[in-house]
Amino acid sequence: MRISQRAKGVPRSGIREMFDMAPKYKNVISLGIGEPGFPTPEHIVEAGAKALYEGHTKYTPNAGISDLRKAIAERASLDGLSVDQQNVIVTTGAGEAILLALLSTVDPGDEVLLPDPAWPNYLGQVALSGAQLKFVKTYDRDHFHLKAEAIEKAVGERTRAIIINSPSNPTGAVLSEEELEDISRIILSHNLVVISDETYSNILFDGRKHTSIASLPDMADHTIVVNSFSKTYAMTGWRVGYAIGPSDVISQMAKLQESVSSCVNAAAQQACLAALKGSQDCVEEMVKGYRERRDLLLSGLAELPGIDCLMPEGSFYAFPNITKFGLSSKEFALMLLEKAQVVVVPGTAFGEGGEGYLRVSFCGSIESIKEALSRLQNLLR
Repeated sequence: MRISQRAKGVPRSGIREMFDMAPKYKNVISLGIGEPGFPTPEHIVEAGAKALYEGHTKYTPNAGISDLRKAIAERASLDGLSVDQQNVIVTTGAGEAILLALLSTVDPGDEVLLPDPAWPNYLGQVALSGAQLKFVKTYDRDHFHLKAEAIEKAVGERTRAIIINSPSNPTGAVLSEEELEDISRIILSHNLVVISDETYSNILFDGRKHTSIASLPDMADHTIVVNSFSKTYAMTGWRVGYAIGPSDVISQMAKLQESVSSCVNAAAQQACLAALKGSQDCVEEMVKGYRERRDLLLSGLAELPGIDCLMPEGSFYAFPNITKFGLSSKEFALMLLEKAQVVVVPGTAFGEGGEGYLRVSFCGSIESIKEALSRLQNLLR
């Protein structure tokens, strides 16, 4: 059967490539996937189970149940956004939200700017939209912060949108309010659309605060905020995300969702409502745990010869520099898998700017991080 050019044009995720190779080896420790090591909090699981028994097993509105959309809008007020449920759509994970946002705002041949390095799924989502990608480099010397002047230089006649991600996967960079203000001026001057992926907005370290670019003056009409329950509440398998934006764009996204997935799982939406309405102590405890794991990983990496690593400001990823070894990122990652049975992701999975780096996840168990560091020490020394 002939395979479509569209399917062929979507790149395979380098994260999944390493994930799929791991089962070939015994006693593997994975620091590759961004899978929280904590279980979904009990009160959320109970709400989901109760919803099933109460008959929440039918279709819901395309944009999601009203109570959940209202709760998301209320929570968004904490980030300085003034929205109601008409500005909210519930989606099958953040990935679908980004795809629907692109399909609703860009046309084939339009140009979308993307930081480099960045989450590889963006590449597939932009490819499916028919738009063209242009990368905006970020650098180690800037702690991989996206700079307004770099965006300005990248904007061309066909540039329509930009995807930003703070806190960042894979670099852990967190953009400050001042940096976002500088970026917003570029956006407004060129009348661009911003898709702001804020999936890790609750996972911040060392007193940093999250600022949504949509909260800045005049930016609400230019921004689609994307978020998810997956990382904040350890609900990756529940597959629920959402987007917040201008009501006319959200209505188009809801129309498109009918053709993509109809609606999000009804019981999962009830569980997410419980997540938002319930105590947030569980989130604070998980972030505390991630901070402990970050410090453990970074102190261990600092003891390894030839590895340098910036301190992650948010998310649960480290992005160590391994250029001193003279190996490519992929060669180094394969060496760790083959000789130490430790899975990490080569930095090139996130773009050309990731060459010379690895993405190392520290959201798993403390025991797995300790054992992985021990194996790395034995190998590299």
